[in-house]
Amino acid sequence: MNKILVVDDDQESRNLLCEVLEANGYSAYAVADGQAAREVLSRDGEYRIVIADLHMPHESGLELLRKLRHQNSKQEIILMSSFISGADREAAKALGAHALLDKPFQLSDLLQTVAELAAQNPIGISS
Repeated sequence: MNKILVVDDDQESRNLLCEVLEANGYSAYAVADGQAAREVLSRDGEYRIVIADLHMPHESGLELLRKLRHQNSKQEIILMSSFISGADREAAKALGAHALLDKPFQLSDLLQTVAELAAQNPIGISS
């Protein structure tokens, strides 16, 4: 089963995304910021996909992406936000974010992106 880590400081968003992902056959777990995400990933490297809000207190989605890439982490990262500046888009692209979703987005768009990543199985973890 594909494991997905949801990272968002808004509890309602975390809950909704986890419910939708689980209803579509994924295993989802959620945390409130990038630092907590890195702690989870250090304990359990089987998370293939990370969906993170771009703007969060303590550690943003972009900072999370930067640190994961610095550690040569293989997770695919999807960033989301209600405001994504041109500089944020460029930085995310340069760091290898798979997608940037503008909030509000259609859940079907998120699920399509996740399904594409899950089908690729880029890091050799059985799904």
